[in-house]
Amino acid sequence: MIKVGIIGSTGYAGAEIVKLIQNHPEAEVVWFGSKSFEGEPFASVYRNMFELVDEKCLGDNIDELADKVDVIFTATPQGLCSKIINEDVLSKTKVIDLSADFRIKDVDIYEKWYGIKHESPEFIDEAVYGLCEINRDKTKDARLIANPGCYTTCSILSIYPLVKEGLIDPKSIIVDAKSGTTGAGRGAKVANLFCEVNENIKAYGVTTHRHTPEIEEQLSYAADEDVVINFTPHLVPMQRGILVTAYANLTKDVTYDEVKAVYDKYYKDEKFIRVLNKDLCPETRFVANSNYTDINFKIDERTGRIVMMGALDNLVKGAAGQAVQNMNIMFGLPEETGIDLVPSSV
Repeated sequence: MIKVGIIGSTGYAGAEIVKLIQNHPEAEVVWFGSKSFEGEPFASVYRNMFELVDEKCLGDNIDELADKVDVIFTATPQGLCSKIINEDVLSKTKVIDLSADFRIKDVDIYEKWYGIKHESPEFIDEAVYGLCEINRDKTKDARLIANPGCYTTCSILSIYPLVKEGLIDPKSIIVDAKSGTTGAGRGAKVANLFCEVNENIKAYGVTTHRHTPEIEEQLSYAADEDVVINFTPHLVPMQRGILVTAYANLTKDVTYDEVKAVYDKYYKDEKFIRVLNKDLCPETRFVANSNYTDINFKIDERTGRIVMMGALDNLVKGAAGQAVQNMNIMFGLPEETGIDLVPSSV
């Protein structure tokens, strides 16, 4: 059995990892780290785990944890993992970080967009960006995985094939994205109170959202040139889900079949990416509680542009599910092990 430790187990993403590992035939959680609830039973924080998880929450001592587990998930705010990671830890165990600390290769860009000092830049180059469908070959032998963000996973997967094949102008990309409230984390914030969110939709982080450079960097690798995008996220009154609608100028006239063939080239053998039938638009409810990403596109012949669409569950494929998928790759297991979940429809 793979011994798992989770730092930040009582956040939404951390608790989702706990749930997934509970059903994983080859892994078990042996350390439920939670600074906020240290000493309290995990099941008292998440009562869906009553009589399923008996352990109490422990602290976030990563040095002690590294001696006891095969892999550590850090489901923590930005800046914490970079403070506690060190060579001794990585020599003993693998680390999958769900924060942004190791996603961006340019430390100056990270510090500019996140407004904090990076405490361990010596590990940035080593960290593998854990977008499984694109970087699985690099993931196999990695010690440190930078698990992608939810907005970025949906945006990149929706756009990547067309950028890679040169079918769209990489400097014309506009990404409009919607997220459920769990994407903001479990911390108490006035803006996320029920009465603030219910019956409302709003844009936020306009021109300044911190996932922007992450999307730009990964698409730049695909385009083999610098990519600059407009990215605008919105908060919608639902618990789970990411919906991305992206727009770009086509570089040439193309047919539906030609574009579909490009998506199939990259995704036809991917378990967790579903390219929908013609004219079907992705919906968050059809990927909820699953590790699937639904993708489709629509050519706008009138404007010479293409609309690329994607939907995923921000807590599963956008966080915990992708993290477990990365763990499976790192330990030589079939990628779907423990995360082969049927999406719910209601």
